[in-house]
Amino acid sequence: MSNRKLVAGNWKMHTDRSEAIKLTTEIIRLSKMSDVEILLAPPHCLIPLVGNLIADLPYIELAAQNISEHKSGAYTGEVSAHMLHSLGVSYVILGHSERRKYFGETDQIILSKIRRAISTELKVIYCCGEGLEDRNTAIQNKIIEAQIQSSVLQLTPDQMQDIVIAYEPIWAIGTGVTARPDQAQQMHAFIRSILADHFGEQIAMQVPIIYGGSVKSNNAQELFAQADIDGGLIGGASLDAESFVAITEAFE
Repeated sequence: MSNRKLVAGNWKMHTDRSEAIKLTTEIIRLSKMSDVEILLAPPHCLIPLVGNLIADLPYIELAAQNISEHKSGAYTGEVSAHMLHSLGVSYVILGHSERRKYFGETDQIILSKIRRAISTELKVIYCCGEGLEDRNTAIQNKIIEAQIQSSVLQLTPDQMQDIVIAYEPIWAIGTGVTARPDQAQQMHAFIRSILADHFGEQIAMQVPIIYGGSVKSNNAQELFAQADIDGGLIGGASLDAESFVAITEAFE
């Protein structure tokens, strides 16, 4: 288990300006300083707003949901890593299954984005996960190993200091179905073993591996009690301040 505990709220394409103010203000009111890193990942257009609200809070950091793989240029509608870093963003979520599925992001594109983020002093939450058919046919380890091989194993040991891995089984995202704690632990331990084989035990133990997929306040404690689960990437429950803060406090 990593020494770092981390809970990130991925708001996806939710909240307008007033809703973002209300949600952030409530999270600030309910949360307290601890050894858990709390990340908020609002839509791009709301990053300056949320960033201003949390600016004086060292225990809540700003994350982005995506970046362009390009440094700059004529890429209409894209947002660069440098732009986000200049707004106080600390982390970016990359490799999410929704980006792969709906926007055709390949392993090559995702690796380019990871390298772009790190070169711009952004830390990366790298998402990996298998589909339901993969799980039903017992090839989930092969799928995850291939995703890890094509991404973080292409980095240097020094670059791994800026990586968080989020295991998100696709069959559990937004479905209300959560991987059993033992299922999640088995995969987290498998991911850590891949890192250990490639980078060594020390780096493998330093990289936080967090779980995402229908995490709620009523199941977070059991999930976070597992030996290799260092936190969560939270979707729907991050849109409710009480639920989200309860999840951040679910570590034993």
